[in-house]
Amino acid sequence: MTPYHPSRRQFLHSASGLGAAAMAQLFARGRVLAAEGTPAKSVDLNGGLHHRAKASRVIQLFMNGGASQMDLFDYKPALVEKHGQKFDPGGNQHVEAATSAPGQVLKPPFPLRQHGQCGRWVSDLLPNVARHVDSLAFLMAMTSKTNVHGPGSYLMNTGFLQPGFPAAGAWVSYALGSLSDNLPTFVVLPDVRGLPYNQKGNFSAGFLPVSHQGTVIKPNGASPITDLRPPESAKFLSDQAEKDGQALLDRLNRRHLADRDRDPQLEARIRSYELAARMQLSAPEAFDLDRETGATRQLYGIDDQTTADFGRRCLTARRLIERGVRFVQVWSGAGGPTNNWDNHGSIVKELPPMCRATDQPIGALLTDLKARGLLEDTLVVWSTEFGRMPFSQGSEGRDHNGGTFVGWLAGAGVKPGVAHGESDEWSWKATRDMTTTYDFHATLLDLLGIDHERLSVRYNGADRRLTDVHGHVVREVLA
Repeated sequence: MTPYHPSRRQFLHSASGLGAAAMAQLFARGRVLAAEGTPAKSVDLNGGLHHRAKASRVIQLFMNGGASQMDLFDYKPALVEKHGQKFDPGGNQHVEAATSAPGQVLKPPFPLRQHGQCGRWVSDLLPNVARHVDSLAFLMAMTSKTNVHGPGSYLMNTGFLQPGFPAAGAWVSYALGSLSDNLPTFVVLPDVRGLPYNQKGNFSAGFLPVSHQGTVIKPNGASPITDLRPPESAKFLSDQAEKDGQALLDRLNRRHLADRDRDPQLEARIRSYELAARMQLSAPEAFDLDRETGATRQLYGIDDQTTADFGRRCLTARRLIERGVRFVQVWSGAGGPTNNWDNHGSIVKELPPMCRATDQPIGALLTDLKARGLLEDTLVVWSTEFGRMPFSQGSEGRDHNGGTFVGWLAGAGVKPGVAHGESDEWSWKATRDMTTTYDFHATLLDLLGIDHERLSVRYNGADRRLTDVHGHVVREVLA
């Protein structure tokens, strides 16, 4: 029998599904990543790469579509006082909207009230988040270069307006590696209704090794991880047959590697299958929410139809970071004109259901993390791609606005109960201490012990960074 000698391309494409996703920590934990030029971390840096880290893992809550800042957090009396009047910011400033003609001044249809000792304004639509304001640090004057969903989402997630660049989670995976031998480093939990704008481009590894891309997991699905188990139709795949197949593939890969010992991807691929086998044992336990107490399920709203989806994903995020996942991204809202925070048609009708679905789970996540001591080294981030306009679109909707929006942080290294920046009297444009997406990413990396100016990869003749050539750490919100 003629020996079979598959090509290098065949070997490099032999892993799919779980195997490809599982390689993240293999590159990041051993000599493979070191061979690609990533500096080694010192134990003196508390897990950081360039300085002592305050956070070791991140949960990012992303409100897809452009959450309306003046209806949620940025209280402006002028919108109430001049409701229904022509929007005129003065100074002969040009006023335009992304997809519509500017309408009349539109007040928030739901009251905002002050909460906590810090007196932070929060909408009545978010009563559970409001209880935590003294633990949050608000970025009240965030800005975006665009008011278009696709580029805006790329910018907020990858630092660039165009596709093809690594997501923040991928950069963190590349820089710091994994905290677990049995689970991926960067996990994405999308809305059950669908992927966001740009689809998987928001959590791509870009020009970094593909192993650092976000592993998409669907906790509400019958199979949260694709290809974790053989399909039910494959009755011929017994446990013994699967073990024999893995053993054969291992022998073929190692024989191939023996002649090509300078190809790090091959060795990593071998390890990926070993990791995949370990994940078959560890992953089902990580996603089994039935192991949680009834009180915990009730806290997150798991058994309530309104909050079940987002609550399940927030609870899954806690379970994942508890088990060593480095970066978890939880999405609220699918791409498209509905079922998200893109409230063009009616703030009155479209904003409340998004708030009802997310408010209790977010409050539960903060409460749960704090009670378990996990908030001491976990950073929680609430973000969106841009904000909304202070004037109406149609009768009661709002158009896109990159001029100002709001985000907040909580947990490790964050100064509690503070607000940084301010928008104008309309919440139309940022006017003081604005925070760019580059500043946001620089601050996130700083808390993880990474200097954003030193984390770079040479690609196509340029030293590429998450923050491009911009950004500064927002020290005002750090403890």
